[in-house]
Amino acid sequence: MLVGYVSDERYIALSDVQLEFVNDSGAVAARSRASGAVYADVKPGPCRVTLAREGFGCKIVQMEVEEDKPYHFRLLSDCLLGYMWPRCVKSGEKSEFRVHSAEAYKLELWRYGWEKAFVRTIGWYDEHGPRATVQLSPDGDYTQTGVQWNKFGYTSPRHKQYVEAPGQSGLYYLHAKTESGGFFSFPWVVAPAAPTAKIAVLASDITWCTYNNFGGRSNYIHPDRLPPTPTINARLELKRYTDPEHINYDAEEYLPLSFDRPEPINHVPEAVQVADPIEGRAACHVAPAEWRLLGWMEREGFAYDFYSETQFHFGKLNLDDYKILVISTHPEYWSRKMYLELKSWVFERGGRLLYLGGNGVNCEVEFLDESTMVVHNGHRQQQRDERFESRLHMRLESEANLLGVVFTDSGIMTSAPYRVIDASHWVFEGTDLKAGDLFGEKSLHMRVPGGASGHETDKISASSPGNVHLLAKGTNIDNGGAEIVIHEPEGGGAVFSVGSITYPSSILVDDAVSRITANVLRRFLEK
Repeated sequence: MLVGYVSDERYIALSDVQLEFVNDSGAVAARSRASGAVYADVKPGPCRVTLAREGFGCKIVQMEVEEDKPYHFRLLSDCLLGYMWPRCVKSGEKSEFRVHSAEAYKLELWRYGWEKAFVRTIGWYDEHGPRATVQLSPDGDYTQTGVQWNKFGYTSPRHKQYVEAPGQSGLYYLHAKTESGGFFSFPWVVAPAAPTAKIAVLASDITWCTYNNFGGRSNYIHPDRLPPTPTINARLELKRYTDPEHINYDAEEYLPLSFDRPEPINHVPEAVQVADPIEGRAACHVAPAEWRLLGWMEREGFAYDFYSETQFHFGKLNLDDYKILVISTHPEYWSRKMYLELKSWVFERGGRLLYLGGNGVNCEVEFLDESTMVVHNGHRQQQRDERFESRLHMRLESEANLLGVVFTDSGIMTSAPYRVIDASHWVFEGTDLKAGDLFGEKSLHMRVPGGASGHETDKISASSPGNVHLLAKGTNIDNGGAEIVIHEPEGGGAVFSVGSITYPSSILVDDAVSRITANVLRRFLEK
């Protein structure tokens, strides 16, 4: 009978896995086939299963064998991975480091700002036992439940691996390095115990989670649920490659995504410095790109407190403690609570917002608890309804009401400089730019190189405030350039939006982008 399937951490089928089934009837040996399928003459009921394959962690599972209900075994490859849990804390609080390694490793704490600064060595870890630093992940779809590393085999208090958050707020990274030279880095957001600056900056950790496909699912790969069988060949099986009419969001319901997973997309190579190009497909729009903005702020002398979006949602950031909030790069997914609180702060209490990103606040997420969320994508057919400007608009309102701009498909996956529209505006002071001049030609964004307007871009829409003022527009093809705008509600607040994912990747290397952003921060601080 078909007992189940075996797959790895990417939900790729694993062949030739050895399995030993033991129950009250005796023992049965089996091997997984090319599809990952496991066939064995095993009696239905409780069973102890041992799995082994070279290059993967061995595993012992207590399971229930059921006819017509294949079990999904998951194995973890011998690689180096890690994450902090909680991933976002305040100074003085503790997080547990959860590292998976097939050999002894050294762990260090670094702070990522204008300088990539070593903080301290956490220690060497091997736990004495053979391969005791190899983690165990749950079977089934752990993109919903989380990987729950350190849950097994860490019963003694001496095995708990906690680090206390430093006193200085900022973006921190843990560096794990093995005896043979393997390296993996993972982020840690440290917010202040109490406000220390007038500017708060948000890490887009909700977006980090939605793009994280560890376990086989993200909001872009199998966004609604895992398919019933593991992937053998993506090009031959995934609809995004096989169906020319494929619609990514075509379900009425989307199963939860867990934050309790490592995020390889946020890895920063050991030798990379803040002013280096951002290489790779994913890094250009998540934490490594956000680091460039933080580095620029420190270089230019702008003090800031760093928080995550999830801390904002769960009430650990009081906007009224700050004059300015900065969101950047790709803050695409927000909760309704976050959006309404931010809008109220800007429109009613004089808050000033810098939106230094693209395709932001575009879709609502709902938190089931502090580690799990549901993404409300809706059905793509609804998005094609011209009444709706975004997924957020389908459930609440268009984000252009707050940001002044909203994402559109035109210009997507291209990058280009901006062209000045209103050179007389104070945002261009000290730049020597004239109407029609280009700026933002330089960029560290290597996935879609070409300029500060790009990757995904936002524009003024019918939902934008009536007093929104257009300052510059990207020169992307198909009139797809990002639009830099400013608007000032009657309550004393203000919003400056650049509408581009690649903008923060230009800020360290393009003088005009740097000066414009500094002009806005200084003006908003003075008001």
